[in-house]
Amino acid sequence: MKSMSILLQNETILHIGIDDTDSPRGMCTTFLSYKIVKFLEKQKIQFMDYPSLIRFNPNIPWKTRGNGAVGLTIKTNNPKKIKNKIIQFVASYSDTKNGANPGLVFFQNKEIPASFHKFSKLALWKLISRKQAKQFVSENNIESFYLGNGQGLVGAISVIGYEFFDHTFELLCYRKKSQFGKKRNINKESVKNMQSTTFPETFSSYDSENDRVLITPHGPDPVFYGIRGETIKSVVKASAILNPDEKLDGYMVFKSNQGTGDHLNNELQIDELRPFTSGFLVGEVCSKPVAEQGGHVFFSIQVKDEKIRCAVYKPTKITKVAQNLVPGDRIHIGGGIRKASKKHGRVLNVEFLRVLHLAKNHLFVNPTCKKCNKKMKSKGSKQGFECVKCGNRLSTKSILEVPRKIQCKLYLPSVSAHRHLTRPYQRIKKRNKHTEFNTLIPWIHAF
Repeated sequence: MKSMSILLQNETILHIGIDDTDSPRGMCTTFLSYKIVKFLEKQKIQFMDYPSLIRFNPNIPWKTRGNGAVGLTIKTNNPKKIKNKIIQFVASYSDTKNGANPGLVFFQNKEIPASFHKFSKLALWKLISRKQAKQFVSENNIESFYLGNGQGLVGAISVIGYEFFDHTFELLCYRKKSQFGKKRNINKESVKNMQSTTFPETFSSYDSENDRVLITPHGPDPVFYGIRGETIKSVVKASAILNPDEKLDGYMVFKSNQGTGDHLNNELQIDELRPFTSGFLVGEVCSKPVAEQGGHVFFSIQVKDEKIRCAVYKPTKITKVAQNLVPGDRIHIGGGIRKASKKHGRVLNVEFLRVLHLAKNHLFVNPTCKKCNKKMKSKGSKQGFECVKCGNRLSTKSILEVPRKIQCKLYLPSVSAHRHLTRPYQRIKKRNKHTEFNTLIPWIHAF
């Protein structure tokens, strides 16, 4: 990679936000940004930071995959040329024929206004309409470009306004065009070796419980694998350990909010639970958990004077935890609000569950005769209990305290059921506050 420390005259700091260039049938916004960066390397520009890959509210129903947007920040003395070329890239590569609605935003200034930050924070947990995004662009006189319905403007604005309070890195390795849509083959042992060598500096690479590789996507997009980690060095090192069964095009490393739990930092308001919003609630279990068809578990919690039904789905592998909750347990749960249907009301789809307080679990049983040490039999409704051996009588049942099978702690889904933003166990107390932009580390590389 050539030096990016070029000194520019009359330079302008240009922030670039890109979103929704992909569809379920192909393309990927990160791949487009990889193409753009390769173009920018040949221009008289200076990169100011690593490309950013920011995942926003994962409960948006029309998201393509991970609801991610890409941001770039550069210095240039010819912003007009750069902007025109990037518009051409977006127009040429976006999969509009299969439903992509790309959005592109440019902002020329060193400092990002507070209005951008506010918009971005809302996009982490709320549903923001394209109408709101277009209004934001208009009111703030922002340079933008979009195709289709303009839904991509939401992520493009938000990625520019995103503020890092914690971050991780993801190395995305891309396929040759001839391989797009074909089955991915990677040596499983090399993935296991990579994880054992680099963990906990990398995370969510391999699920040993289910013997499942987690770094390779399954769709037709250009990504061959993605490695998530704490530092640039850790993901580059991990990539070198892998043994893919095809010749790859290259990789680029993104600074990201993946693995930070970003979307669940918002405390939901129990009296205004909007569909598709994400966040957390603290409340008391108020109904006995019930396992329904498919193995999913449902229960309700009460927050203040309101109740909400909660769903823990079988793939999470924490359904047994949910089944062992009892009324009176106090819990902290995070997830997304599922839209009400004709059959079901609003439901909180649980993404994590933290037990704060365990209620005593009492079981009422027939009393035991103190003389004979035998269980008494009921004499009928409201007639008490009698020992069949000696005739001794008691009026009430005995109270038995049942030991609890769960503890006051955090329970996360199986790693295979983690979302891009899920904070894994090894990152619970981990926070990356600042990483210096180091141009000596090969954050973009062509094979």
